[in-house]
Order: sequence, then structure tokens, then C-alpha cells
Amino acid sequence: MTERTVRRLLDATPADPDAEARAWAIVQAAYAAREPVPRRTHMRAVLVLAAVAGAIAAAAFSPPGRAVVHAVRESIGIAGAQPALFRLPSPGRVLVSGPGGAWVVAADGSKRRLGDYRDAAWSPHALYVLASSATTVAALEPNGTVHWTLERPDIRFARWGGSRTDSRVSYLSRGRLHIVGGDGVGDVALGKAAPVAPVWQPGARHVLAYVTVGGRVTVIDGDDHRVRFSAVPRSEPRALAWSPDGRMLVLAARTRIVVYNVETSHSQAFPVAGVSAVAFAPDGTLTLLRRRTVLELRNGVLGTLFTAPDSLAGLAWSPDGRWLLTALPAADQWIFLQRGSGRRVLAVSHLRAQFGGLPVLDGWVPGA
Repeated sequence: MTERTVRRLLDATPADPDAEARAWAIVQAAYAAREPVPRRTHMRAVLVLAAVAGAIAAAAFSPPGRAVVHAVRESIGIAGAQPALFRLPSPGRVLVSGPGGAWVVAADGSKRRLGDYRDAAWSPHALYVLASSATTVAALEPNGTVHWTLERPDIRFARWGGSRTDSRVSYLSRGRLHIVGGDGVGDVALGKAAPVAPVWQPGARHVLAYVTVGGRVTVIDGDDHRVRFSAVPRSEPRALAWSPDGRMLVLAARTRIVVYNVETSHSQAFPVAGVSAVAFAPDGTLTLLRRRTVLELRNGVLGTLFTAPDSLAGLAWSPDGRWLLTALPAADQWIFLQRGSGRRVLAVSHLRAQFGGLPVLDGWVPGA
């Protein structure tokens, strides 16, 4: 007799109502006599959450996970972004540095890697590049040819100022300000400085502005090192910038922007908190980066130039003043903002793949 036949016969046999009642009575009595066991709901929830977190972390490193991360970046970023940097929207060359080294980007989009440097800056008139690693300052041509190097410990913020033929270099080593000739000779160690990039005044004069460890903006002569200007200390200084004509000096601090007239010692403060970068347009308009918003300070009036869907990083003006470049790290994008009545927003994606990591903007200068 097959299993199917037995099952059909059992289904056709009527059940005994008394037997069914006796069975339920036995089950109910056994349930009532059981020993209650405490439920470990909290621990179970914790374990479930941990497992979910682990699964998410593992998925992020799997091919499907990377696709999800890419989709999230696309949803955060600017729509219609180019998949690569094909060309700059305005003439000139852009200098960048970061985890993938220092690079020079030409107007046609071609890129040249200068070496394994984490910081870079243009020389006066953009004839050379000053690049630095943790222990080396190097003067290079934009094609990567090295002219001189200087070895020092814990180097930060190497910057180049002066004229085409008579220049000076500044940098921080173990928190102390150094000034050396543009040929790498005559290194002099000065006082302690805050971790803010010093800036050379535009023009032929060797005038340097930096921030002391006490938060005081100080302007010195780069030759005899005499103090020309010293301001009231500010809390948590973050960035310095000179105006193109060298008359105004701007400090971004934790809760405000301070504009100094170094010649008259007059200053004006604006209550703008959270500014991480400052840059002057060629026409003298001051641009501020505040988390995900780009602001303009024009004639004492602060206005919004652009608001991004996430935090921005860095500012660089094109030499003709028509375009402002910033980065949207969460979307792995560069964003080009056009000024004027026909204002446009252009975006370029996949920066990490093109530069070996997200690059820092070090300046946009005229073409060679």
C-alpha cells in the first residue's frame, strides 16, 4: 500500500470527538505546568543589529556594495556630471595634491603627476611648483623637473612669494615658521606658528602673513623679519588670504571673518561662523566656503553664490575670474560655478580614480 493511499484512507476516517477533547486537555495541562524562561529580547536585538551592521560593512567592500556606494554618491552629487575631466571650462592650469600625489591639470584636461607630494603651491607668475612631503620641500617645473630640495622634519604649508627673479619660500617645520630663499639657500627658523597656511603678499615685496600659536595675525618682512603688523588674537584661526592688490588681508576664524587693512591697521569683522576656506576673485570679490555653501562678500554685503547637497572642500578661481572651482567629496565630484547673468553649474565625477585619491585644490593659474 502506497503512502498516498494510506493518507487518503486516514483523511476519510472520521475523528473521535472525545479523543480530540482529551488531547487538548493534556496539551493545556502541560503548558500550565511549564517553567517560564525569561526572554532575552534586548540581547537578541543587539545581536541582530550587530549582524546587520557587519553585513552592511561587508557589502560596502563587495562589488554590489561598491555599486550601492556609487549610487549614493550619484544621488548626492550634481546631476549630469561628466564621467571624467575632459577639459577645464576656462583657460589655465590647475594644481592639486593629496593622497595620490601632486598633479598639474592643463586646460585640455591632460594631467601630469609631479610626484608623491601631499601639498603643493604655485611660485610667483606660476613658473614653478613648490611641493612638499612630510620631510621634503621641492622646487619643480610644471613638467616635473626638480630644481632643488630641502629636507626638514614634519613639513607643512610650503608657500612661495616675491617676484619672478627675487622670491622667498616659507614653510612650517615642527610648528616653527621657516623662511628660505627662492633658490633653497639661507634657511632661517623663526617663531612658533599656528597650523594655518601662511600667505605671501602679492607683488615683488617679500611680505608674509601668518598666525602665531596664540591666534594673532602677524605680518613680517621676509628679509629682515621685522613685524609690520600684529592684530588682536582670534580663537580657532582657520585660513588666511590676501586681496589681489595686496591691500587687504582676510582671516577666517571660528565664529567670524576679519578683514584687515595692514597699512592703516583698521579691521572689520563679520559674524560668519564655520568658514573653512577663503579666496579672492581676480576682481577683488571675497569668496567664503561655509560647509555646503559658497558665499560672496561684496561691498560689505554677504550673499549666497551656491548651495550644495553636502559639504564642500576648497576654492580656486579661474585666472579670468569667470569660474570658481570647488569639490564635493561625498559625491567624488568637482563643481565649476560660473559667474554672471548666465550662471551655470558644471560637475566632473570620479576624481579619486583619476588622481589616486580625492585631490586638494592648490590654485588655478594662467596657461604656460
